[in-house]
Order: sequence, then C-alpha cells, then structure tokens
Amino acid sequence: MNEKIINELFSILNERKKSSEEKSYTSHLIKNPELLAKKIGEESSELIIDFVKKNKYGVINESADLIYHILVLWMSIGVKPEEVWNELSSRKLRSGLEEKKNRGLK
Repeated sequence: MNEKIINELFSILNERKKSSEEKSYTSHLIKNPELLAKKIGEESSELIIDFVKKNKYGVINESADLIYHILVLWMSIGVKPEEVWNELSSRKLRSGLEEKKNRGLK
C-alpha cells in the first residue's frame, strides 16, 4: 500500500467531513457511526466472498471500499494514518505467531 496515497486520501476526506451530510457521503458516515460500522462489516464480508471465489478484480474493488471506510472510521475517532503506520512499524520485527501467543489468540 502506498502510504502517500493513503495520506492524500485522508487529507481529502478530512476536508469532505466539513461538508453537509447532503453533499458528502464521508460527512454522512462520520455523523452516523452505526451506519459506518455496518458499512465496514458489509465491505469486509464482500471482500471475503470475493477472496473465496478467487475474484481478483472483486478483491481489488472491495479492498478499496474497505480502506475508504477504515479511513473514515479513523477520522471519526481522531486516529491519524501515521499512528497506524507507527504501530505496524513496531510489529515488523515481531513474529505474528509469537504475538498471537502472547495475546492468547489462535
């Protein structure tokens, strides 16, 4: 994923959230957290379905939709992309299996 593209999109969405709900879907989602949560669930499910079907084009489109909704979610609670990048960076030297073991996950 190109960090620059995500940062640019986040900046654009930050401007759109200032618009009225009637003019901006982003603003509408931010003002309706239940709808935003529902959309993330829908996009996740659609991504999984396309993955299982081995539908590469569908996976690309649904991934883009999910990333958009995740960015809106971040924005709605004050998370900046660089905070997520920092968390990812802190994990790069840790084994995923060891991380899950330490958290009691399977």
